[in-house]
Amino acid sequence: MLKKFLILVDRERKYLVSEMSQIRGLMPLLMKPRNKQKWTAEDRRELALHLRRLKQVSPYIAVMVLPGGLAMLPALAWWLDRRRGRRVIATE
Repeated sequence: MLKKFLILVDRERKYLVSEMSQIRGLMPLLMKPRNKQKWTAEDRRELALHLRRLKQVSPYIAVMVLPGGLAMLPALAWWLDRRRGRRVIATE
C-alpha cells in the first residue's frame, strides 16, 4: 500500500515539474504591455497556451499550499482522474 502511494506521489510530482517547466516563459510575456511593447498574434497564442497549462495545474498548487498538502496529492490525483468510472467499451 505504501509503495503504491509513493509511486503515485512520484508520478504526480513529475507531472507538476514538467508542466511548471513549460510555464517558465509566462512572466516575460505578461510584462510586454507594461514595457510598452505590443503582443503579436504569436504572443497571444503562446499566452493562451500558458494559461491553459496553468489552469490544469492550479488544483495541485491549491492543495500544496495547504498544511499537509503533499500527503493530499494522491487523493487529488485520484479525484481528478477523468477516466475513473467513465470507461465505456464500444462494441459493434
